[in-house]
Amino acid sequence: MESPLVLALDTDDPEQALAWSRAAAEAAGMVKVGLELFAAAGPGAVGALAGEGRRVMLDLKLHDIPATVAGGMRAAARAGAELVTVHALGGPAMLEAAVEAAGDRCRVAAVTILTSAGPADLAAAGLPPAAEAVPRLADLAVRSGCQAIVCSPLEAAALRARLGPAVELVCPGVRPAEAGGSGGLMERSGSPPAPILLHDQARVATPAQAMAAGATRIVVGRPITRADDVGAAARAVRDQALAARPGAAGDEHANRPNAPGVHGRLDGLLTEEGSDQRR
Repeated sequence: MESPLVLALDTDDPEQALAWSRAAAEAAGMVKVGLELFAAAGPGAVGALAGEGRRVMLDLKLHDIPATVAGGMRAAARAGAELVTVHALGGPAMLEAAVEAAGDRCRVAAVTILTSAGPADLAAAGLPPAAEAVPRLADLAVRSGCQAIVCSPLEAAALRARLGPAVELVCPGVRPAEAGGSGGLMERSGSPPAPILLHDQARVATPAQAMAAGATRIVVGRPITRADDVGAAARAVRDQALAARPGAAGDEHANRPNAPGVHGRLDGLLTEEGSDQRR
C-alpha cells in the first residue's frame, strides 16, 4: 500500500533535501519541494528528486494573473513535478488556466486557507472563519477542475463528505504527538493524549486523526527531518497514518465529482464594505 506521507523538504540545501529523501525511503510516498528549496535551487531541485524516482509535490502556491500561473504550471510540469499548488483565492479564471496548462502532465492542488491562519488572522484579512471559507474555496476549485484540495485536518471530514471520494485531500498541519517528551512519535494506546507540537501551525491534528477524517495525503516536515533518525521517524508517521486509513478514499484523484452549490465565484468570501456579499 502506498504511503500517504508527503515529506516536506524544508531546507535551502539541495544535498540535505536529497539526504532526507533517501533516509525516508519508501516510508514517504511523495516529497514536497517548497518555496525555500525552490528559491535556492530552482527547478533543478525537482529534477534531482524526480531523477531518483521520487514523486514530487511542488508547493509554490501560485497566485497571479491566469497567463502567468499557466506559464508557471507548464514549467513545473517540465521540471518533473507531479502535484503543484495554487491558491484557490486566485479565482476561477486562474484555477481553470492552471488546470488547462497542467494537462495530463501533473495535477493541480488548490490551497484553501493556510494551516498557520487562525481566526484573528482571517478576520484581519476580511475573511470569514476557516469552517466557512474552506468549503467555499474547495467547491470553487473542484468546479474549476482542480484534482486536489489542500486543507487543514480540521476541515478534512467536512470536505470528504461534501466532495466525495474522488477528490484528493492533502493535509499539512499534521503534527505527531510527542511521547513522554523524548522526541518519540508513537501515539500510545490507552495513554493520556500527548501534546502536539504546533511549531507555527494553528489548525493541526495527528497523523491518525487526519487520516481518519478523510485525508488522502498528510504533509509532515520538521518532526521527521529534525529527528535523530529520519528514517525511523518517517516510518512511525507512515504507520500511524496507515493504521487509521478508512479504506481507499480519495485514491481516484483523477476524476472530477460534482460539487454542490458551486457557482464559480468567490461569493461572500470578502466582507469589506463594497465587496460582493451574496450568500
